[in-house]
Amino acid sequence: MAHVKLLIHAVWGTKNRIPFLTKDIRSSVFQHIKENARQKNIYIDRINGYTDHVHCLFFLNADMSIAKVMQLIKGESSFWINKEKLTTSKFEWADEYYAASVSESLLGTVRAYIDNQESHHSIKTYQEEYDEFLRMQSSINHG
Repeated sequence: MAHVKLLIHAVWGTKNRIPFLTKDIRSSVFQHIKENARQKNIYIDRINGYTDHVHCLFFLNADMSIAKVMQLIKGESSFWINKEKLTTSKFEWADEYYAASVSESLLGTVRAYIDNQESHHSIKTYQEEYDEFLRMQSSINHG
């Protein structure tokens, strides 16, 4: 039996960054994603976001890739959002996503960051945040 403990911080947005995730529906969408993930043996530690994106901290199982987890979470949740008619027009997630492993020493920091998305995005947009992630990743890869 494999004993794997990998924490992944994933971020993905709505297609064309349309602000579909209003305050009215965010909590029900996030709750649905958590329940659906649990049924697929994906444990989500934290999930939160803002009007146009989601941050999710989850444990990666030994038998699943990050791509498979993202496919299961994003595909089913967009289907559910449309089925429940939570948005006035067709809801879609953007194809791309960001994912990085999280060390246990930084777990508290990442959890706090995810929990405080609303106040964080009163200062910085998702695009600015995403560009920072890309710059940081580029400097790590080329550093």
